Amino acid sequence: MTPVLPPGVSAKVFAEAVAAFENAVGKAFVLTGASALEPYRDPYSFHWNEAGEARAAAVVLPASAEEVAGVVKIANRFKVPLYPVSTGQNRTLGGAAPGAPGGVIVDLKRMTRILAVDEGRNFALVEPGVTYFDLHKHIKDKGLKVWLDVPDPGWGSLIGNALDHGIGYTSGAFRDHFGVHCGMEVVTPTGEIVRTGMGALPGADTWQDFKYGAGPDVAGLFGQANFGIVTKMGFQLMPQPEAWLNGFASCQHYDDFDAMVRAIGHLEDAGIVTGKSAWTCTAYHPFEGNLPSAEPRPGRNELMANGWPSMAAIVKHARQHGGHAWRVNMQFYGPRETVQAQWEHMCAYVAAQVPESTFQYIETLDLPLTPEQEKRFARGAFGLPTLASFGVPSLAMFDKTPEDIASEEEHAPGQTFTDFLAVVPRTAEAFMRAQRVLFESQIEAGVPWTVTPYQPPLCWLPRVFLIGAPVVALFKGDPEANKKARRLYGIYLKNMAAAGFAPYRASPAMQDLLAGAFSYGDHALLRFQERLKDAADPAGVIAPGRYGVWPKAMRKGRG
Repeated sequence: MTPVLPPGVSAKVFAEAVAAFENAVGKAFVLTGASALEPYRDPYSFHWNEAGEARAAAVVLPASAEEVAGVVKIANRFKVPLYPVSTGQNRTLGGAAPGAPGGVIVDLKRMTRILAVDEGRNFALVEPGVTYFDLHKHIKDKGLKVWLDVPDPGWGSLIGNALDHGIGYTSGAFRDHFGVHCGMEVVTPTGEIVRTGMGALPGADTWQDFKYGAGPDVAGLFGQANFGIVTKMGFQLMPQPEAWLNGFASCQHYDDFDAMVRAIGHLEDAGIVTGKSAWTCTAYHPFEGNLPSAEPRPGRNELMANGWPSMAAIVKHARQHGGHAWRVNMQFYGPRETVQAQWEHMCAYVAAQVPESTFQYIETLDLPLTPEQEKRFARGAFGLPTLASFGVPSLAMFDKTPEDIASEEEHAPGQTFTDFLAVVPRTAEAFMRAQRVLFESQIEAGVPWTVTPYQPPLCWLPRVFLIGAPVVALFKGDPEANKKARRLYGIYLKNMAAAGFAPYRASPAMQDLLAGAFSYGDHALLRFQERLKDAADPAGVIAPGRYGVWPKAMRKGRG
């Protein structure tokens, strides 16, 4: 395969840059050549084996913030674009690949120090190469009574996941991983090392306690962005709860959804329901309504044969199937007497708001779980990292090791894949409207529809719903399949954005499109971000194009 060069950089100049990188971090930690760079391809790329595939020109693996700063200064000298990754495990959202062809990956996986875990003040300070598995093992080995909130999957970096606005499974106060960061160390685009918040005060010991410091808070500039390379980050941790309570609330009628959503939302915002909620619509069997098929299915085609059905038709169909309509699983964390009181208050409050609602108490567990209990329950709800919940349509990844998964990815024909997860207001009206827009987008794109009026909302993020649909090309490397998948994503985004909905993150191939949807004031936000980019990174070396923010020299013809 023909070597890839950074844009506008000759082979001679790039060879000089590589030699400088080798001098900065050691020759063994600069990778070039097709075989060494193969693991840095995105296995789910919608440009696989096409000219537009974002393949790396080289990989540099620094071991400290000082080495990162040296790499950045070299990149400025030779005008070489750098794309930092923490561990490169952001599968289906770019992985370890650069954001654009010819980038040099700055792989931070060698930076694996756990610098502090404070049980009394409930925080951790880590480097980018620290994974959820690593920090969990450290906490367990030390017998500390603090919890992580973990995403899918546990082999990812805490810093990398937070910077891409990752989310998890425990208490609402901790599921937003960027929201619970506290204090960063960052190498700027010119090679300076800065610390945010109280970290900028020499001798301060409140860096992981109070994130703002004094003056403008710049920490937000480093999430989903290209204004620096984060080399340390603090996280506020969840104190280990005493107990966990689990139970269900159900409503009898499909059109009770609005009242149920309002009731549960109130209880979540009031801190009564403290864990992640999970909704199901049980009036319609999921295997009848939520799977695409060329074959008629009982009930499925009757309801949807003429497009999106009326509310009256949906309600009638739900009643014909009998049983309760909507059910929400709720989790509560805290002392035993507290979670019991919260459960009882929830039951009384929902019963008053939703006539004929019913409740099913499941159990209360003392924490931490025993090893036997860890095998019975979804580990994410208890802050336990795993690979079991990481899966994509092309692979059966449940209960497998990282080595198993890597081997299957290497040998399977595979699909290219990403998801489209849109942020929707936590109201029944908005969610039902978003369902219809996604359904009609699939019809417009000519793909088998997967969205139905019985699709439940996803509740990972506090205060909002998510609704999603997959974007899949069935045969990796098929240009026509890739083109159709890119078109499908574009149709989703066009229609959902017109309705006021959009994803909160995207794979690099889709980030220009997503950034363009945030167009208020004739794209005033993007223009402001571009001015910041030009001022902070005049050479445009840090992750050009990330989330649509390109440096001035690469901006022409975009947008």
